[in-house]
Amino acid sequence: MSNEIIQMVDKATQLGLGLAFVVLVTGTVYIWYSNRKPTTVLRPDKWLKFKLAKKEQVSHNVVKLHFALPTPKSVLGLPIGQHISCMGFDTDGAEVVRPYTPTTLDSDVGFFELVVKVYKEGKLSAYFGRMKEGDYLSVKGPKGRFHYKPNQVRAFGMIAGGTGITPMYQVARAILENPEDKTKIYLIYANVTYDDILLKEDLDRFAMDYPDQFKVYYVLNQPPVQWNGGVGYVSKGMMEANCPPPADDVQILRCGPPPMNKAIAGHCDALGYTKEMQFQF
Repeated sequence: MSNEIIQMVDKATQLGLGLAFVVLVTGTVYIWYSNRKPTTVLRPDKWLKFKLAKKEQVSHNVVKLHFALPTPKSVLGLPIGQHISCMGFDTDGAEVVRPYTPTTLDSDVGFFELVVKVYKEGKLSAYFGRMKEGDYLSVKGPKGRFHYKPNQVRAFGMIAGGTGITPMYQVARAILENPEDKTKIYLIYANVTYDDILLKEDLDRFAMDYPDQFKVYYVLNQPPVQWNGGVGYVSKGMMEANCPPPADDVQILRCGPPPMNKAIAGHCDALGYTKEMQFQF
């Protein structure tokens, strides 16, 4: 065999080995990148800024805010039922800090969302109303006393008022999306008018998709003419009819305006729920 042919064979062999090495390295990197755990970004002692990627006007006074995380593989790192501290500015430029609960979970990778009711007199909610896509929000967390693990109770009774639905929604979604979690959920959700009901489409979908695991009972102070839910304030009778009865494996969660929380605590005591059976967000 001539020297020229031998050299050609050697070059072809080297090229083939080089290509094989490149393919091997690329495949290894791809497998490592695909299988690595998402990076959590929240820090309890440090404010981090997140870009508002999309703002959706859900109703005349409700906005859904979609914030991008640092990478498409990042997750917020918020335990179920806990909240974040959000910092914005009032119209005078003064810093304002308030707690908010995202409606997203850590199964939502690369972003988190807040559903906010905008009040003209609300210092931070008004700031959310003024935010534009491309603006940044400072966030710190996680915060909160609630700690959840699947099947820690047989059933939750949830009493929410207004924007107090967000922690309930987060917990309910985590339970319902986990096939191993058999916890039953009985939600009473109170508002002033029909248009004030947040996340209604999602809640109704939960009730339709998980009829044996999720029940929702709406209560309105000012109901429309055609209305088959509760009317007025959440009463002891409404709770007795729509919540699981007191038991060691039952817990009543409440989140709403202070007067409502106080009233619900009184109803719980009167119905026989012990302090251990109650939690207030």
